[in-house]
This record gives sequence, structure tokens and C-alpha cells, in this order.
Amino acid sequence: MGKNFLKSSLQNASFNIIFQLLFRVVTFLLNAFVLRNISQAVVGVMNVRLLLLESTILFLSREAFRRACLSKTTEHNWPQVVNLIWLTVPLCAVLSILFGWIWLNALTTPEEHITTHYAIGVWSICISCMMEMCIEPIYLVSQAFLFVKLKVLLETLHVVVRTVTFTSLVLWKPSAAVLAFSVAQVLAVAVFCLAYIIYFHHFIKTKSPSEDFPFSSLKDFLPKRIENEDLVDLRLCVLTWSFLKQGILKQVLTEGERYIMTLFSVLTFYEQGIYDVVNNLGSLAARFIFRPVEESSYFYFSQLVHRDKSIKEQNEEQMKEAATVLKQLLRCMSSLGLLIVCFGQSYSRLLLMLYGGQTLADNLGTLLLRTHCFAVLLLGLNGISECYALATMSASQLDRYNYVMVFLSVGFLFFSLIFTYVLGSVGFIIANCGNMLARIFHSLKFIKKRYTGTQYDPVKGIVPGKWYLLAVATSGLVTIMSENIYYENSKIYHFFIGTICFLVTVAVWIFEEKSWVLYSYKSIRRHSLKLE
Repeated sequence: MGKNFLKSSLQNASFNIIFQLLFRVVTFLLNAFVLRNISQAVVGVMNVRLLLLESTILFLSREAFRRACLSKTTEHNWPQVVNLIWLTVPLCAVLSILFGWIWLNALTTPEEHITTHYAIGVWSICISCMMEMCIEPIYLVSQAFLFVKLKVLLETLHVVVRTVTFTSLVLWKPSAAVLAFSVAQVLAVAVFCLAYIIYFHHFIKTKSPSEDFPFSSLKDFLPKRIENEDLVDLRLCVLTWSFLKQGILKQVLTEGERYIMTLFSVLTFYEQGIYDVVNNLGSLAARFIFRPVEESSYFYFSQLVHRDKSIKEQNEEQMKEAATVLKQLLRCMSSLGLLIVCFGQSYSRLLLMLYGGQTLADNLGTLLLRTHCFAVLLLGLNGISECYALATMSASQLDRYNYVMVFLSVGFLFFSLIFTYVLGSVGFIIANCGNMLARIFHSLKFIKKRYTGTQYDPVKGIVPGKWYLLAVATSGLVTIMSENIYYENSKIYHFFIGTICFLVTVAVWIFEEKSWVLYSYKSIRRHSLKLE
């Protein structure tokens, strides 16, 4: 297909990080403004209860199909792949009806004085999920053929429409925040889907005959019979089933605390709102850096490394490149995570005060955000190590991994309940840290075993350089002392000290990792020249 997966993956990650950074800053500021107009209880209903419904339906409907169909895309029979992807539509319909009924009838309904329009909110989520499934074949093709800028542009459009609509309606009528949320949700998804359809209609009409694109009209994205062939690729069906079984468990692990809040009512809606705000602040790095890096890394490793062959049986140059990339990704994630832990202990209170006012920056909010910084460190390491494992495991290994995930899921839910009853909302974070430590250990064990007998050991990348560790430790001590001495009387001075420490620490990292920075630059430049 005339493309380089490393260059495209790096470009994809870079564009996604820039997009996430810019628009998370915008939504961050708008949310801070909205928080002063609606109650924390309403925030809990929207951001915990309703967004959990969306996450559950979308994850179970499409995640397994996406992961399976993005493996070795150069070998696909695309009509079979399109037929397989369209199975997400009836699956999503069934899940929407099932979970919509549960959310309306089986779960505790929010009190009327806390929020109205709750039922509208539930069905708006179900409708928007169905709409997204109808363009899933187009979305997957855009990913497989590396329409990187298109993805960034349309996700930008989606965020802008949803945020502007919601903010405008809330400012107009704060008492109808859930209704505003519902309207913004459906409108943003409708614009997003329509934009994909319009773009590919135009692209197919104007593309040159020499372009390697196996679709000649929008009708090719619809399901159809294939003469003398199976309707779907049976190999991808097996892989999808493996990912689907695993996906159920992964969803429980990813959204475990929200499920516990929703199903067991261990926190009030007001407490859920505070926890969600703090959790969102603590997860900024995960959303605008870790997630796009993980998505691009999964695509890169799935294209370069064969699932059913040992490292020694594969192309030596490609395996060297993959091992080097994995090692440096682990080092980057651990370095960034330690940076967040270091400065999060001294600046959590200041951040919460600036974001939501003094009420949000009380003892509970500050404790939650400080503890969450340790979860961010583990989240980054788990994301990269697990994405490599899932991208390179065989179908049988994925099935065995499912059993491990069963024990992790049960353990996570059990300890979350215990810790929450004993420690309150901070118990969710502590249980999550323990769960991620177990997942990291399992993934690193798989990576270590896969590279046994070779000259490569990417697991060593998990430990940053000694000078960087020294810089982080020093900055942590200095900023803790600064908070104790200057926070109450001179927050600006405290911020200024932290800025200097941050810049020095980052400079030390760049100096110590200059060989990797130089390697990345030369690699991208070399592959660019080859493509030209």
C-alpha cells in the first residue's frame, strides 16, 4: 500500500496529542465555567451515570471488531470486513435496549429536585450510539488507510459542536442541564457521522485511478453477498470473539469504580460529582497523551509483529525497530508518570482551587487528586505494555489472557467495595492502582518471555535515567517545602518555584534521552525519503 507504519503511527499520535491538548484546554476552561452554574449532583448524573451508559454500549458494540479488523490490514478482503463490521449495528441495538431499560428501571432514579429529563438523557445516549455504529465501516477504513488528518479534524468538529451546544444551553437555562447534555450529544454525533459520509463521497469521486483504495462508491461500505466466498472472514471472526470476551472484562476494569457507584450506590450523586471532577483532572494526561499514543502503538505493533510467529522467525530489522520503540515508549511513559507524581503532590490543591473554587479544593478533593497522580503513572505503563501484548498475542494466548482478566476483574471489584466502605472515595483509586500493578506485571512477563533468547530486552525501558530520577526527587522535595511555606500567603510565588523546577526537570530528561530524540528524528526522516 506504499505506506510506512512507524511514520504513520507517529504522525497519528502527534496529531492526536495536539488535538487533545488544544481542545481539552478549551473544554477544561468551559467546564470550569459551567461548574459554577450547575450543582455537583447534576455533574454526577451526567458524567457518571449517563456517560457510563455510553461507554458500556460503545465498548461492547465495537471495540472487539475494531481491534480484530485493524490487524494486518494489507491482507484484508474488504467486502468480508465490511460485512463483519455491520454486525455492530444489530449488536448495538440489542445492547441499547437492554442497558437503556436497566438504567431507567433497575437503577436508582435521581431525585426530581436534583435533576430532570433523566429519561431523555438515557435515550439520547442510546440513539447517538446507534448513529455512530452506522458509520463504523467508514471509520474503520479511514483508520486502516491512515486518514490521520481527517480523524483529527472530525474529532475536533465533534468536540466543538458538543461543547459549544452544551455550554450555550446551560448558560441559557441552568436548570435544564441534563436536557442540554442530551441535545448536545445527539447533535454532535449527527454532525460527526454526516461529515464522514460527505468526505468519503467527495474523496471517492475525485481520487485518481492510480490510488490504492478498494472502494469505488459509498455503496461499497454497505453489506452485500460475495460470490464464491464466505460472507465474512472466519479468521477475523475468531479474533473478534476473543477480543469481545476480553473486552467485557476490560470494560469492567476500566470503568469499575463507576459501575460500583452506579450499581451499589456507595456514594451520593453529589459525592460522585466531586469524584468525577477530580478524576477528570487527574486523567488529563491519560486522555490527551496516553490514549492517542496507545491507539497508534497498537496499530504499529499489530502491523509489524506477527501474532503466530516467534521474534526469531520474523524480519530482524523490523523486530529491532519494534523492540527499540517499545523500550523507549515504556521509558517515556514512566518518565511522564513520575513527573506527574512529583508535581501533583504540591500543586493539586492550587489546581482544584483555580478550577472549581475553594469548595472543590477541600481536604477530600486534594487527597483524591494527589492519590490519583500515582494511578496516572501506572496507567501510562499499563497502557503501553498491554497494548503491545494484545497486538502480538495469538488467538490462543488471548483466550488464556481472558482467564487472567476474570480473576483481576473479580479482585478489583471486591477490593473496590471493601476499600470504599473503609476509606471512602479514595478507596476506588487505591484499588485501581493495585489492579493496574497486576496487569502491568502480567504484560511485562509476556514481553519478557517473547524476547527470551534474543538480544533485545525492551522491559529495561521501564526505569528512567538516573539523572532524571535525581531531578524528579529534588523537585518533589523543593515544591513540597514551597507549598508548606508559601501557599497560604503567596500562591504566585509557589507557582513560580514549581515552574522553574518543572523546566529544569524536563531539560534534564531531554539531555539524558537525546539519543532517542535523535533516533526518532532520523527514523522519521529516513522513512519520509523512502516514500518520496
